[in-house]
Amino acid sequence: MDEPWENLLILDGCRYDVFEETHRLEGTLSSVESRGSNSEEFITENFSGRTFHDTVYVSANPFTEVLIEDGVFHDVVNVFDLAWDEDLRTVTPDAVVEHTRKAYERYPDKRIISHFMQPHYPFIGETGRKMSHRGLSGEVTELDRKADSADLPIWTMLRYRLSEATLEEVWTAYAENLALVLPAVEELLDVLEGKSVVTADHGNLFGEKVRPLPIRTYGHPPGFRTPELVTVPWFVPPFERHRSVRSDPPQVAADDAGDGSDDARIEQRLRDLGYV
Repeated sequence: MDEPWENLLILDGCRYDVFEETHRLEGTLSSVESRGSNSEEFITENFSGRTFHDTVYVSANPFTEVLIEDGVFHDVVNVFDLAWDEDLRTVTPDAVVEHTRKAYERYPDKRIISHFMQPHYPFIGETGRKMSHRGLSGEVTELDRKADSADLPIWTMLRYRLSEATLEEVWTAYAENLALVLPAVEELLDVLEGKSVVTADHGNLFGEKVRPLPIRTYGHPPGFRTPELVTVPWFVPPFERHRSVRSDPPQVAADDAGDGSDDARIEQRLRDLGYV
């Protein structure tokens, strides 16, 4: 948050090496070290207990509602609540673009954080839609029934060898998710004035061994500082000039219904994304 940008586009769970290999954007790419190996740590370490009243956070990640305290940002737009795709059980890149553009039009004098859900699974590309993994609707395979794994994250299925998909197929599906979100990123880069940065909250493990564990690990568990988890892209496209921003008192959130329905909804969203 101390860096001089006006627009921060976050790709959830994006490894530096996969971004470097996949992107075709014009600009300068470097790597930085994230403060978290998963979204919870990233959000807590960067935002908790601080105030950024010159910034609006547009997010497809449910943890922004769970972890970000009232008054941290000028406003928080929870796209996972406004545009959740019940079939894909995630938020599509187009939905994030739509709500980011609306936020930019409403708050032209604020910094914008736009947090996409991809390349984090569910995998919504051609390869990913053929897999049986949490987050995608479809037929449950016999293996799923026997292993009771239809509701398990793909990383757990890989670790315990419950997945019919090979590690190579999962890698392909992950790269496809990134390829699917990059056109949405490019669309926003064309719209948002000022200096933009494309980065990630954390990376992802694909069977690498992490100290002190002697076993192959998958996904993005908390508390590890291995490069595949915390080395993320910091991509800066060309820009003409910085946009003028200012701080204003935060928007007042609507009163909570208080019946627990919001908590249940958020928990289900997190389950769909493999967090709980």
